[in-house]
Amino acid sequence: MLKGVAASEGIGIGKVMIIEEHSLDYTPKDVSDTDAEIKRYQDALEDFCAETVEQAEALKESAGAKEAEILEGHIQMAKDPMMDGEVTGMINDGKCAEEAIDVTYTKYMEMFSQIPDEMMKQRAADVKDIRTAMLSILLGVKTVKISDAPAGTVVVANEVTPSMTAGINKDNIVGIITETGSQTSHSAILARALEIPAVLSVENATTSVADGDQVIVDGSEGVVIANPSDDEVSEYTAKREEYLKEKAELENFRGQPTKSADGTEYELFCNIGNPEDAKKAMAADGEGVGLFRTEFLFMDRDAIPTEDEQFEAYQQAALTLKGKGLIIRTLDIGGDKEIPYLGLEKEENPFMGFRAIRYCLKNKDMFKSQIKAILRASAFGDVRIMFPLITAVEELREGKALVEECKAELKEAGFDFNEDIPVGVMTETAASGVIADLLAKEADFFSIGTNDLTGYTMAADRGNSDVAYLYSPFQPSVLRMIKSIIENGRDAGIPVGMCGEAAADPKMIPLLISFGLTEFSVSAPSVLKVRGTIAKWTKDEADKVADKVISMTTEAEVLEYLDSVV
Repeated sequence: MLKGVAASEGIGIGKVMIIEEHSLDYTPKDVSDTDAEIKRYQDALEDFCAETVEQAEALKESAGAKEAEILEGHIQMAKDPMMDGEVTGMINDGKCAEEAIDVTYTKYMEMFSQIPDEMMKQRAADVKDIRTAMLSILLGVKTVKISDAPAGTVVVANEVTPSMTAGINKDNIVGIITETGSQTSHSAILARALEIPAVLSVENATTSVADGDQVIVDGSEGVVIANPSDDEVSEYTAKREEYLKEKAELENFRGQPTKSADGTEYELFCNIGNPEDAKKAMAADGEGVGLFRTEFLFMDRDAIPTEDEQFEAYQQAALTLKGKGLIIRTLDIGGDKEIPYLGLEKEENPFMGFRAIRYCLKNKDMFKSQIKAILRASAFGDVRIMFPLITAVEELREGKALVEECKAELKEAGFDFNEDIPVGVMTETAASGVIADLLAKEADFFSIGTNDLTGYTMAADRGNSDVAYLYSPFQPSVLRMIKSIIENGRDAGIPVGMCGEAAADPKMIPLLISFGLTEFSVSAPSVLKVRGTIAKWTKDEADKVADKVISMTTEAEVLEYLDSVV
């Protein structure tokens, strides 16, 4: 039995197809005709972009628009003036195109991979994917594709890149196993979008099995069984049928209100990163959007988006939601999200530095441009503003004062907007948890960001494997913080939601029901599962579970108990 990261749930049983990486070795050579070599590089870049456009269209059909954006981002990255300029500069200095691409792209891969954050590590993976494609074109090497895999195939690779999955026939691929990757890696995102069971970060996966071997992939538990016995095949076949049955039964919750077993109703929203995602939220039967991450509008471009550009994005999302709630988080930049053109200085500890609301309050023209765009969009739906990383009441007051300034300026300019637009706080720091009673008097709503709240409360970086054991929302300190935030919001009469990953965890849901959470915001694929889990619990049952959990002293005790009752 092999263990790895449970990245895409479900069970697959099939035959191994190992994806071998072809050699991209080349002999560096100096060139004298630099103009011809630059044209050779530019021709390769043009071919890469054309191929990637085709791959993105194919991926859009098989996985969806959001997943296709990963490949579309590759085109923008390859054409990035800085990277393109460095490649061209090396060729002008007499280096061949292969070496110029190799050295430049490797430098960026190393730069991104050294940042202890999953998003930046994905940037490194993106650069690696582009480097592989560009060198393959220059060297005439046929790139790896799994689109022609026969039915019943389990793909085993070092990693499954977006370009590999373009045109994939998801009916033929029953499982994915990789040696690298995490829950948030592109391999995981694509596997979930394609609904293919996947186990990632399986050590020595490509050498532990052989082409044609039968394997079982348990993407729910993170388990791989190579050459299983007949009894194991029978056991997991039964598990697969049970999983598919449960998944089919969840469709019964489509179009139904989200309510507990005793009839209490909740809002079940989705998290999105762009206007297109709002369509997925609606298709998944989400009841609104609890978190629009606006920083993605600012990324992969050379300048700050204008007020009109932002307005069009927010308006599009609002119109798509047709009157359902849309919580737009203002720019949350810095820390793990770097945007070069904003000129953020390098900090010793960026996660505790000049980021999010702190950056925005010091860059008021940019901040007001975003606030005005959100206000203008509020004329087209139930739009709400949320400030990230609030740690002091003064920050909330200053942000609200800017909202009032923007209202006055928009009114003078003749724009329509919602005069009573709600302004809330993303409670994601220990500070905001401790002063939740004070913030609740001045905020219109809370939304708990459990990812950062866990990290800041436990002083643990989730990207650091040495302290990963501390990074858990089931740590007693984090649970008590969540409980306190919800209770303070409830006492002040404001709604409290949760937009972190924990909101979709079946073990967390009875605790949130007991504590008094009013809104869950999850990924689109999790909507029906969360609705089904909420429907299993009454408040009294949830209270009994929560009372026991809140008295426990360790995360291990908490999880052991919840595993026994959920």
